[in-house]
Amino acid sequence: MTDAKPQGAPAADADAVLPELRRLRDSIDNIDAALVHLLAERFKCTQQVGHLKARHSLPPADPAREAAQIARLRSLAEAARLDPDFAEKFLAFIVREVIRHHEAIAQEAGGD
Repeated sequence: MTDAKPQGAPAADADAVLPELRRLRDSIDNIDAALVHLLAERFKCTQQVGHLKARHSLPPADPAREAAQIARLRSLAEAARLDPDFAEKFLAFIVREVIRHHEAIAQEAGGD
């Protein structure tokens, strides 16, 4: 990221805002790093779920669980003042990836 002065802002105003801009961007960078680590931990758990499902011949997807998670996440998003539609799209993206992993694990287990 660059610390270029905001376009259209007088130089003195831009100089005054740069420290605050840097502080906010540092916080965003820290949050992004935390999100990556949280997602990594989540996928470690879902990989274990995938192996458990494969061992017990359970399907990779669980529509009832997914529906409950969507409702739960939408409620959490509303409470956090985050757009629930965005939260649902985000979860749907993650769930699709998890199911893809579970399908691959099930195929590997079936090929033994």
